[in-house]
Amino acid sequence: MPRHTGLFLALAVLAWTFWSSPSLTEIAAGVAVFLFGMMALEQGFKTFTGGALERVLKASTDRLWKSLTFGAVATTLTQSSSLVSVITISFLSAGLLGLHQGIGVIFGANLGTTTGAWLVAGLGIRVNIAAYAMPLLVFGVVMSFNRARGVRGFGQILTGIGFLFLGIHFMKEGFEAFQDSIDLSQYAVAGLAGLLLYTLLGMIATVVMQSSHATLVLIITALAAGHITYENALALSIGANVGTTITALLGAIGANIAGRRLAAAHLIFNVTTGIVALALIGFFVRAVETGADWLGIAPDNHTLKLALFHTLFNLAGIVLMVPFIGVLVRQLETRLKPRPVKLSSPKYISEGMREVPGAALEACRKELVRLFWRVFELIARVLQYEPAQLRRVSQAEALKQAPESIRPVDVDEVYIQRVKPLHGLILDYMTRLPVEGHRAQQLVLLRSASRHLIESVKDAKHLHKNMIANLNSPNLQLRREYLAMRAHLGWLLNRLNALSRDPAESLDVELGVLLAEAEQQDIVTNGHLDSLIRDLQVTPEQATSLMNDSAYVYRISKNLIAMARMIFVPFEQIDQEIAQQVGLDPAELRTLLSEAGQEKSE
Repeated sequence: MPRHTGLFLALAVLAWTFWSSPSLTEIAAGVAVFLFGMMALEQGFKTFTGGALERVLKASTDRLWKSLTFGAVATTLTQSSSLVSVITISFLSAGLLGLHQGIGVIFGANLGTTTGAWLVAGLGIRVNIAAYAMPLLVFGVVMSFNRARGVRGFGQILTGIGFLFLGIHFMKEGFEAFQDSIDLSQYAVAGLAGLLLYTLLGMIATVVMQSSHATLVLIITALAAGHITYENALALSIGANVGTTITALLGAIGANIAGRRLAAAHLIFNVTTGIVALALIGFFVRAVETGADWLGIAPDNHTLKLALFHTLFNLAGIVLMVPFIGVLVRQLETRLKPRPVKLSSPKYISEGMREVPGAALEACRKELVRLFWRVFELIARVLQYEPAQLRRVSQAEALKQAPESIRPVDVDEVYIQRVKPLHGLILDYMTRLPVEGHRAQQLVLLRSASRHLIESVKDAKHLHKNMIANLNSPNLQLRREYLAMRAHLGWLLNRLNALSRDPAESLDVELGVLLAEAEQQDIVTNGHLDSLIRDLQVTPEQATSLMNDSAYVYRISKNLIAMARMIFVPFEQIDQEIAQQVGLDPAELRTLLSEAGQEKSE
């Protein structure tokens, strides 16, 4: 069967339906325009996700109630729970949020989706919003062509709102016209059978349209036109609530473990809430009647009662589930294990994260730290250290002993198998990130860090041959010089590995000290090579090797330290102005080191 046969058949059925019923065509067009408006609105808000929304999310999730509030408010403003979910999953994947906070945001987002029903039921049905849609579309489209990112984004938001209003108008007009030809209310089903049937229909409609907002608008407009009964509309809204989790599950198929766990939490919440709403439907109906009396909602205003019902059962779900979030997190982390990460596979970055530049850059930074750990292992083996042992060393003196055995390393093979594939994936991902402003500057830092890592590997390859040959040289002085270079670079790797896992508050100063030590160890600049030649302790050929290899060691040190400055601290914690004010340059650090050495000798 051809690949698109199903699609062509569906389009053919739709075309025949539209030809036979102009009213149904208007309803379908209203749904299509509404969905397009949601896409435009979401795209407009994505323009601003590189700044304010991300910063608010990060600052508003240190407490559960803040996570719930953020999810509800953000979804109310954007009218897109999918956008809030994408940002939350991206922050989870990048390690900027914990699963506990992410679940709080998703629970709050479910409550935020109920505001759309209130807006449509209270405003969209009773007001000719098409009159407001036209100027919004004009202003929005004009602003969308502006080159300024902020203006363009705001224009897309206005365009999206305009299309939303227009879609609601078309659906309302279509159902009113449809009433004259066919009365759908005659297909109403009462009792438990109707409750289950219409719940299933609500789920199917949401899966097809991929939007619970669109399903609710369709339900409200159909209810206002009298095509469905109030009881069946309640069941449809429950089904829409459950059906939206299918969309989340489909989106999580290609996501990492963080996305899959969050999608599972979303599914558990919505299914549990739906079951509670179905089981206690009588209680919720009575609660709606009581609430309607308090709020002054007319007894026959079923659209506003539907919005109230939708809010109440989602609120009940939050009250029911919040006490068990800790248990839910533990179960998800226990039962949903991360897939084994291949050597060439990234651990943090994913395609869906590209829509949230801040989180994507942070994920790239963490991937580069992983790449550094692989480079660490490669250089450690070039120096004849066991990587695991080198990580555990706590004193530089322990690294000065000669290796028990010399084992050559195929640097090219290790590079091709462990370093190059991951570096290529990170580089490819970074080239496709849509970043501007200060995010673009951060991206430049990441690219520079990746270049420094690869340069250090190339220098390690050049160093390898002479290091192997001269660690067992019969010339005792030459052997000492290579052991000293080995110990210095080994200690640098040890300190950088420790800082990569737990960056110190004084990271800039510590890296400055390491750079000053690297300059002190350069036997050309410190004059030590000249004395070796004058005292005839090495031959001219050996002196040439020493000079070249000392330069390799210094370049490796400089590249690794430069890399560490760029990626060892999350971007949000970097304050370059303060670092420049309190930081010391290498000359000052060398002076401090020499004074400390004199005090120690005295």
